[in-house]
Amino acid sequence: MSNEAAQMLRATGRRPHIAVLLGSGWAPLAQRVVDPLRLPYASLPGFPQTGIAGHAGELLLGRIGAHEVALLCGRRHAYEGGDVAAMKGAIDALAAAGVQTLVQTNAAGSLDETMRPGELMMLADHLNLVQHSPLVGERGAARFLDLRDAYDPALRTQAREAARRAGITLHEGVYAWVLGPQFETPAEIRMLQRLGAQAVGMSTVPETILARHAGLRVLAFSLFTNMGCGLQAEALSHAHTLAVAGGSAPRAVALLEAVIAALPA
Repeated sequence: MSNEAAQMLRATGRRPHIAVLLGSGWAPLAQRVVDPLRLPYASLPGFPQTGIAGHAGELLLGRIGAHEVALLCGRRHAYEGGDVAAMKGAIDALAAAGVQTLVQTNAAGSLDETMRPGELMMLADHLNLVQHSPLVGERGAARFLDLRDAYDPALRTQAREAARRAGITLHEGVYAWVLGPQFETPAEIRMLQRLGAQAVGMSTVPETILARHAGLRVLAFSLFTNMGCGLQAEALSHAHTLAVAGGSAPRAVALLEAVIAALPA
């Protein structure tokens, strides 16, 4: 199905080499796309159905600055049906259509008092605490994937410099993937802190594994929408996540625009 979807993408005449997966709070980047072509996920073989508020479920092809881009407006999370490879068809199709770099985004909880809600973090590494892989069932040697540089060091250097030039504070740290959909307990947050994580969320890691398996370079960013459970008094909810993310969207979009402009042509 990914080959069929790739053929459909090539038939549009668009040639994106950068894909951006928009998580909760990052959707306003779509408003910055020039000459947009909208393709519902439902029209593309192998693309997922999305069922979470804030995830539109469409592919947007167009330009941001000098770059042709493909915006994945929403993802299907593993907690929606238990499939950790739900984004495989989409990622494989984009790779087959010529995309070389995947920029991921998410909303996350902060585990570090120096990284506050509304601020941004670039992923340097991750913890796959779910201990499940979207490569289960794959054949051949390529499934034994080296994740030493899961988040491309050269691209991270470029992103760091782009944020500096734009005057945007960009933290860097380790992201812990938990399955969800429930939020973590205070004890789990303390455990994650001791394991060395600065952020926690319910996405991104499966897509990173899929993208690296497909030969893509990966960058990823978290928008902090809350402190981890037990680190603040406020009750956590998806509505709270969307509200904080919405208020921080201009900074997040400015970061993505600066980073995309700095990526190789």
